[in-house]
Amino acid sequence: MQFDLKITDPKSKARAGVITTDHGTIETPIFMPVGTVATVKGVHQSELKDEINPDIILGNTYHLYLRPKLETLEAAGGLHKFMNWDRNILTDSGGYQVYSLSGRRKINEEGVKFKSHIDGSMHFFTPENVMETQRTIGADIIMAFDECTPYPCDYNYAKRSMHMTHRWLDRCIKHFENTPPKYGYSQSLFPIVQGSTYKDLRKQSAEYIANSGAVGNAIGGLSVGEPAEEMYAMTEVVTEILPEDKPRYLMGVGTPINILENIALGVDMFDCVMPTRNARNGMLFTAHGSINIKNKKWENDFSPIDEMGITWVDTMYSKAYLRHLFASREMLGKQIASIHNLGFYLWLVREARKHIIAGDFASWKDKMVKQMDKRL
Repeated sequence: MQFDLKITDPKSKARAGVITTDHGTIETPIFMPVGTVATVKGVHQSELKDEINPDIILGNTYHLYLRPKLETLEAAGGLHKFMNWDRNILTDSGGYQVYSLSGRRKINEEGVKFKSHIDGSMHFFTPENVMETQRTIGADIIMAFDECTPYPCDYNYAKRSMHMTHRWLDRCIKHFENTPPKYGYSQSLFPIVQGSTYKDLRKQSAEYIANSGAVGNAIGGLSVGEPAEEMYAMTEVVTEILPEDKPRYLMGVGTPINILENIALGVDMFDCVMPTRNARNGMLFTAHGSINIKNKKWENDFSPIDEMGITWVDTMYSKAYLRHLFASREMLGKQIASIHNLGFYLWLVREARKHIIAGDFASWKDKMVKQMDKRL
């Protein structure tokens, strides 16, 4: 994997770059649609590729390991072939899912013992076998195994957890370097900065991760319920330390406003379930604010879903029709809303890139944040 930093905005830390892997180029900043179980929910691959058009999507190690299982993925020739996706894939390590299973898992130095949410069977993740699992899944970018701490989190717990995440990282790197990639293309490992919302811990962790020499770095544990201002403060601490010549990935973030504010702090890569999850609940994101399409006010509004027309659904269907689909609990409504929201997120990061290159990102960002912070 190679990263070329093209330009930095003169009035912020926003960056435009290009990541190159064996599955193609990724122009940054980028948003990665979440394809948890080898599908971006409610969206066909043709729509994902032709309309939403991301350079990279995300898969989930925990879920793919449990179903369809590694044997099936290996027999298919890896996740790319299994889901018929010929662009980049990043897999998270399962650390966040293990965190969210609080009543079903036990963490110790060796790894994490957990109970499957599908059938109750017991499993054990270690830094070593998670590296092998992600090799077998076949992602282009794989994540180190970490512990994601909750919010709020006791300082001493956060400190112990961070140091264990660092020890796990050393084991991940060692095992990753001793296992060959599968399926004929290269794979890259990103370590993850932890430390909860404690500035001194974040600083320590960022320094440890920066010194690991990885080709890219991630920031974890900042989409777990903390106020946005704390997220921004911790991101700023970390981006000051992480190397400038390597991509920075902020995991699990977030709203369109969160994304723009973190781009301004020097983050290059994002993922979040929000565009699809909110879409399935009738929440649409637009450049002028958010829409709850279930509200009665849209019942006789025959204007397009979004006159900007970023994806084909935006001008094909009216707000009244989409509201009717949700009121009727028709599956099509959730699909339309998902395509719209994902298309908007990709449009947003690509507009950000244009303004970084043009040199007016900071003023454009401030204008967009005000516009989007409205309920229509």
